[in-house]
Amino acid sequence: MTEMIEPMPAQIDQQQLAQELVEQARAEGVDLVGPGGLLTGLTKTVLETALDAEMSEHLGYDRHDPMGRNGGNSRNGYRAKTVLTEIGPVEVEVPRDREGSFDPVIVRKRQRRLSGIDAIVLSLTARGLTTGEVAAHFAEVYGARVSKDTISRITDKVVEEMAEWCNRPLDRVYPVLFVDAVVVKVRDGQVVNRPVYVVIGVSVNGERDILGLWAGDGSEGAKFWLQVLTEIKNRGVADVCLVVCDGLKGLPESITTSWPLATVQACILHLIRNTFRYASRRDWDAMAKDLRPVYTAPTETAAAARFDEFTERWGNRYPAIVRLWRSAWAEFIPFLDYDVEIRRIICSTNAIESLNARYRRAVRARGHFPTEQAALKCLYLVTRSLDPTGRGRTRWAMRWLSRHEAR
Repeated sequence: MTEMIEPMPAQIDQQQLAQELVEQARAEGVDLVGPGGLLTGLTKTVLETALDAEMSEHLGYDRHDPMGRNGGNSRNGYRAKTVLTEIGPVEVEVPRDREGSFDPVIVRKRQRRLSGIDAIVLSLTARGLTTGEVAAHFAEVYGARVSKDTISRITDKVVEEMAEWCNRPLDRVYPVLFVDAVVVKVRDGQVVNRPVYVVIGVSVNGERDILGLWAGDGSEGAKFWLQVLTEIKNRGVADVCLVVCDGLKGLPESITTSWPLATVQACILHLIRNTFRYASRRDWDAMAKDLRPVYTAPTETAAAARFDEFTERWGNRYPAIVRLWRSAWAEFIPFLDYDVEIRRIICSTNAIESLNARYRRAVRARGHFPTEQAALKCLYLVTRSLDPTGRGRTRWAMRWLSRHEAR
């Protein structure tokens, strides 16, 4: 007995289909976007087709099927509903059943916006827009009204996700940790500056991993930092080789308490910036030229000799600069033990500066935050936007690896 094999349906040529739809829309004078536009109509058709398919699955028979006449549950017309989508408001006809037991998935009961809208709100908030500005954006771009309360509820959904992120397990070993702070303004009776500390770990595979965000009040000492580092240890970090930071009070002592073999490295970039704060603007170029041999010296002895030469020229005019470097000398010299290629990675917090630039952009756009929690939520959304799927890590050291391996 020969079996009949049904022919495979031809694959839809999506480009050809799109071209035909666009040509038809132009011929009929229909706009592509906006109310009554082609995309709005297509979205409406797709959503309603999906809802009808869900209803058929729920009832067990298709529309107009005689099985619906047996007296059981059956279709009971439609109700109009407007949902907000990525292309604007779309009015859809949602099918109903007589028993009222139909619970659609594609557009749920009482759902007024599709999930893509939540993603847009979170993306705009991560860029520093306030709830009022996000609402104005939807009114201007989509012609839709989204209340400030709705926007706040959407962003509040990430609070639980943020708590989970801040407590996730970490790698056992990080060769390098970077510690820095970004200052935010919080309205606590009056608007005050509050530091939020960010820690980045570089994994053994050369990947950047943002370990967490910690809010402070500006008076942090060894107790605060021991608490932060203990939290990181409890999340699985057994050992750290090098910690790059910038003169945060009590941090070096807490690092050696948490990881006795870890080396504390001063951020050279911040050390140089602090140097220029004590100098006149007209001396910056000449001073930078004289400082370069110090932090590019091949050994500690050579660096000390170059700094003596620097002191001879600038010590009388700027004694505060000499004291600054002398006090930071022990944390300044560890990276001199490494070759030049590795120094380029660990001698400063450049890896964290690019992240802080994004943080500061969002913070400046907001001006100030009503609460500390609101500030942390905004910074977390910025962090989340770097890897919105959560499936990967950003390789920040790839440029160094490729140059080093090419030799």
